[in-house]
Amino acid sequence: MNITVLRFDSLDSTNTEAANHARIGADEGLCIVARRQTAGRGRHGRTWVSEPDAGLYFSIVLRPRLQTRFLPLITLMAGIAVHDTLKELGLKPDIKWVNDILVDDKKICGILAETVETDAGLAVVVGIGINLKRSNFQPEIADTATSLERELSKNVGADEVITALTPYLSYFYTILDNGSGADEIVQNWRRRSTYYSGKSVRVVLEDGMLEGVTDGLEENGALRIRTLNGSVNIVQAGDVERLRVAKLESSI
Repeated sequence: MNITVLRFDSLDSTNTEAANHARIGADEGLCIVARRQTAGRGRHGRTWVSEPDAGLYFSIVLRPRLQTRFLPLITLMAGIAVHDTLKELGLKPDIKWVNDILVDDKKICGILAETVETDAGLAVVVGIGINLKRSNFQPEIADTATSLERELSKNVGADEVITALTPYLSYFYTILDNGSGADEIVQNWRRRSTYYSGKSVRVVLEDGMLEGVTDGLEENGALRIRTLNGSVNIVQAGDVERLRVAKLESSI
C-alpha cells in the first residue's frame, strides 16, 4: 500500500474529507491529516475534542478485498498498529475492545472506521485520534483520559507519530487483506490486549446491558462475554467498561 499524506490546517472532520476523496476515486493509502477539527466525531456520533495541534487527527482510505463479515477486523487491525506505534514511542499501551487505546487504564486514542460506497467499490475510512497534549480533553475527564505529553513528560508532534504509525498500518493491513489474515490479526490483538480474556466488564448495548468476563474473540473480531451462569454472549457492537471483580459478582 502506497501512503500519501494530505495535510490541512483545519477541517470539519478528517473522516469526512477522506470519505469525499474516496468517492471521487482516491487510491488506497491516502491519508488526511488536520491540525484542527471543527466537527471531529467518535463512535455513535460523539464529539471528539480537536484543539489545534493538541492531537493527531488522521484518517486513511482503504479499499479492502475482505469478505463483508470480516470488515470489523479493520478496527482491530488499526488498534494493533496504534498500539505498536505508542510502544515504539516509549509507552505501555493496552487495547480496549473495540476501538480505544489505553495507557494506565486511561484513554489516549480512539478509532472510528466508516464504510463508503464509491464507483470503484466499497471503501473503508479509518479515523485515528491520538491525544498529543493535555489540552485535547476537558478537565472533567482528566481521570479517564491521557496524552503523550502527560505520559512522556515532553511534547511529541503529529509528524513524529505519523512517521511511526503509517508503516505499522501498512504492515498489518497487508496481513489482514491477504485473504487468510483474519486469524493472524485476532492473534496479534490477543497478544496486545488485556481485554482479550479474563477481564470483568460491563458492556452497554443498544438494547440493554451485559456483565461478565471476556472470553476471547470470534473470527470476525466480535467479543465473547461469559456471564456468571456460564452462558457465552457474542457482542458485535457495544461500549465496554472494566469492572472490579467484587462489583461484578454483586451485580449479576
